[in-house]
Amino acid sequence: MELSNFEYLQLFTSFSFLFYGILSFTSHKMKNEFIRWGISRFRLIVGISQLVGSIGLILGFQYPLFTLLAAIGLSILMFLGFILRLKLRDGVLKSSPAFIYFIMNLLIVLNEVNY
Repeated sequence: MELSNFEYLQLFTSFSFLFYGILSFTSHKMKNEFIRWGISRFRLIVGISQLVGSIGLILGFQYPLFTLLAAIGLSILMFLGFILRLKLRDGVLKSSPAFIYFIMNLLIVLNEVNY
């Protein structure tokens, strides 16, 4: 079975969010980042959202609606993360991963809508 470019993108983002979701619970560095960002009370919600989004993208290969819902949720999460980083004046380099993941998930959404 040949995967499309969007399916590769879907796999990449699903594994990325699985990794970052796990780090939200286990990494001392990530815990400190949430404190620095002033959103430590949302760390578990963000981590759970990342894990659910990751699972949704994986399940989306069998159930396409999950891809759409997960990518919408992850797009919103990353857009908010990008805005937060800009507010904190983290600069373009530190803010760019959130923006790139926002764009990647937005592309997945647009692909699913046009599919």
